[in-house]
Amino acid sequence: MANVLYDALLAVHKTNDKTFLRLNDQQQISYRDLITLAATYSALLTALGAKANDRVAVQVDKSAEAIALYAACLQTGCVFLPLNTAYTASEVEYFISDAKPTVLVCDNRAEQSLTPIAESQNCSVVTLNADGSGSLQQRASELAPATRVQERGDDDLAAILYTSGTTGRSKGAMLSHRNLLSNTITLVDYWQITDADVLLHGLPIYHTHGLFVATNTMLKAGASCIFLPAYNTDDFIKYLPQATVMMGVPTFYTRLLADDRLNKTLVSQMRLFISGSAPLLAETHEAFEQLTGHRILERYGMTETNMNTSNPYSGERRAGTVGFALPGVDVRIVDPETNNILSTDEIGVLEVRGENVFKGYWQMPEKTAQEFKPDGFFITGDLARQDSNGYLHIVGRDKDLIISGGFNVYPKEIELVLDDHTDILESAVVAAPHPDFGEAVVAVLVPAEGRTIDLDSVKVAAAERLAKFKQPKKYIVLNTLPRNTMGKVQKNILRDQVLDSFT
Repeated sequence: MANVLYDALLAVHKTNDKTFLRLNDQQQISYRDLITLAATYSALLTALGAKANDRVAVQVDKSAEAIALYAACLQTGCVFLPLNTAYTASEVEYFISDAKPTVLVCDNRAEQSLTPIAESQNCSVVTLNADGSGSLQQRASELAPATRVQERGDDDLAAILYTSGTTGRSKGAMLSHRNLLSNTITLVDYWQITDADVLLHGLPIYHTHGLFVATNTMLKAGASCIFLPAYNTDDFIKYLPQATVMMGVPTFYTRLLADDRLNKTLVSQMRLFISGSAPLLAETHEAFEQLTGHRILERYGMTETNMNTSNPYSGERRAGTVGFALPGVDVRIVDPETNNILSTDEIGVLEVRGENVFKGYWQMPEKTAQEFKPDGFFITGDLARQDSNGYLHIVGRDKDLIISGGFNVYPKEIELVLDDHTDILESAVVAAPHPDFGEAVVAVLVPAEGRTIDLDSVKVAAAERLAKFKQPKKYIVLNTLPRNTMGKVQKNILRDQVLDSFT
């Protein structure tokens, strides 16, 4: 029986003893080992009652075992639901109640807080720690590896990734086998990835970038990964001479540039540097080329679409642009008021269409309908222009979405947390340019009548309910928030006021 993603990414490597993941100087796991381990996890998922189309929620640290769990979900026909490891229990509770997974995999540290949440939704809990230990491994080792591969077609769901908007609830983007495989095949070809490549992998794997862009492309090409737990400058300096490809967010590049050990000799064997998930400053692009001789290839994608555009592999990579539409992807820039397609250098909302574009938002048919045009184009919400040479420039967003260090943050969620504090009458959250994170969260607070805001108390409350990347990096107290005649907070004025917060 056919299983679109499993067949293309894993089944073809069943007898391949080549190293897929290098975990450190001593440990490695081959393609064959990964697939065997995935089969034992598949057996356990089945024993726990998971079947085709059931969701498996995963909040674990990066490890080879976590990749094997992703592969096991593909084999079993389950829908993989990765969750940011920084999410608090109260944040995870929403995802569990919304997606209603059959199984939740978390680490031992979170088991006590998450088990009651999972059990309230009839969801089984097993644990997986960064070192591979936990009840997942223990219980799976007692079972014979599953031999059955569940049939999955192009339109069947492979994953749900929750993405942030600017208002309302977090949305689960439904990604099909066709969505993921079509994009993987395109990227392997466009970036000329082969089985000779070695990817320096320091990205998280609960995110499109690290899981689908990085890992899926390496699996498809039969390449290898130097699989680091997270970005660390010393580790990157150590392993860059052993790699041929690096994928990163702009923060990776700014931190490498700040290290005196980065030079042309260190990266002489590198073939390709790729950046995404947040805007790369033109100054960073130019400084990196001057120091290393390499022009970073910047691309543009979204959780809902994977990759849409890329600077060319062979051709001019222009700083400050995200290149051209990828093969099989249609892009257009539209006036949001008139729906007219705009001309060269006119700024409008970017819309995309292609096999890479997701199926819609989990259990949100009305929201899905709002975000798609009748001709199949998806409204990205990003403001863009296309220059006379065809290069696409992302110039902003028509919503208040903040991208900090490559992670999406929506202000409304933070504002709700801040507004709960007894000292605070109301709040407004905006972004300010940040030299390391691209954008950083700034909270503007108005004190409740007769109260003085205790910022230390506010910070503690935010830390208890919000992942670290969502927590404001700066707080400003004002007597009132600027409003227009309709009473709407004028965030554009606030953004101008905080522009130099981190410079």
